[in-house]
Amino acid sequence: QPCLAGTSMNQYGHNFTKTIQRIDAAHHMHPFTDHKSLNAEGSRVIVSAEGCWLTDSDGNRILDGMAGLWCMQVGYGRQSITDAVAKQLAELPYYNTFFKTTHVPAARLAEKLAEVTPAHMNRAFFVNSGSEANDTVFRMVRYYWDLMGKPDKKIIIGRNNAYHGSTVAGTSLGGMGAMHKQGDLPVPGVHHIMQPYWFGEGGDLSPAEFGIKAARALDEAIEQLGEDRIAAFIAEPIQGAGGVIIPPETYWPEIKKVLAKRDILLVVDEVICGFGRLGTWFGSDYYDLKPDLMPIAKGLSSGYLPIGGVMVSDRVADVVIGKGGEFYHGFTYSGHPAACAAALENIRILQEEAIVDKVRDETAPYLQEGWLSLADHPLVGEARMVGMVGALELVPEKGNRARKFPSVGEVGTLTRDMSFRNGLVMRAVRDSLILSPPLVISKSEIDELVARARKTLDDSHAELSKRGLLA
Repeated sequence: QPCLAGTSMNQYGHNFTKTIQRIDAAHHMHPFTDHKSLNAEGSRVIVSAEGCWLTDSDGNRILDGMAGLWCMQVGYGRQSITDAVAKQLAELPYYNTFFKTTHVPAARLAEKLAEVTPAHMNRAFFVNSGSEANDTVFRMVRYYWDLMGKPDKKIIIGRNNAYHGSTVAGTSLGGMGAMHKQGDLPVPGVHHIMQPYWFGEGGDLSPAEFGIKAARALDEAIEQLGEDRIAAFIAEPIQGAGGVIIPPETYWPEIKKVLAKRDILLVVDEVICGFGRLGTWFGSDYYDLKPDLMPIAKGLSSGYLPIGGVMVSDRVADVVIGKGGEFYHGFTYSGHPAACAAALENIRILQEEAIVDKVRDETAPYLQEGWLSLADHPLVGEARMVGMVGALELVPEKGNRARKFPSVGEVGTLTRDMSFRNGLVMRAVRDSLILSPPLVISKSEIDELVARARKTLDDSHAELSKRGLLA
């Protein structure tokens, strides 16, 4: 096997790509991957990135319409983040935060997060990913109610098709049936209700009517299970991996009404929506929510190093700290110094460059105008977007939401692959395309993105017409 370290750009090419693909197929097991299919086709080998653009080993430049994996808020190639990490590694590359010990980056980051998150959230519990954040939520919610003298409050209500990570607890809290089938999940004590997915499940109801119906499913579940047994309701402001499910405007106000009369914790999963994605610092700001616990990750460091956390409200922290003893939970790399340094510099960039404000006032409205214009395409049943996260529903018969393609997911995958060939990363969920570009994307790059997306729809429409899959 060749030594690959230090390979320069002019050494890349077809032979190099094949070498890496062989190594990858022989030794690397990818997340969420059908390896037989992947290895037959060969992995895409990304070798560098700058701004909003990726470069693969064959020299193709690809516009990253998914911000890595929903996380690259400030764009690739931020030298100041690299420098902050290098400086921290030179000073203190690692020390744990167990055993009555802290270090400067962890303390400073916790303080900074208390500044940018909702005012009632003043403490951070650090982890390494969104999945670990939701594992922490699972443990902390139950611990809280034990300390409150209500040990029977164990059930956590989530939503069908929600995604809260891929650990045992995260998969259980999420509502994805395919994941539940692998490993006999969910674990006991998790209950799922309908999602606010009007396009796919709204039937003859208007979006407003359906939003209220979906929210009242929570009230119905509470009545069925018993408020004295329910610990929390967990939800993403907008369901990301589920297909960018943007709830109708009536949904969150009705959820708030349901919870206002109940003694149940609200967990708002901000792993995707947090750090500017919706044109606000958090989805909780956008929908005027007051979470008791708030999982965060992804945009916390713009993906430069793995880090996540749970923001803990004063209500919960006062009990866990004031009434509790040792909380038997944590990870070797909780609050890793270099990861905290990356996150601190990332947040500094977001603040000092006013990126969130620019998204809200300038680039997100511009992107939305272009993205929503794709709704006129004969392959698109609905185009939707909030901030810089959106979806295109692909349909065989325009104007007929009830009619689906015969094999769910096949058309989405075909269209996603067309998009890659056209130099744009979009992700397929079922038969929809979803988008979540870096927050620093420029207006000229947005024009390029929309043009490539439209070409992808044209190419896919032509192919599907040949196959006889369109009305």
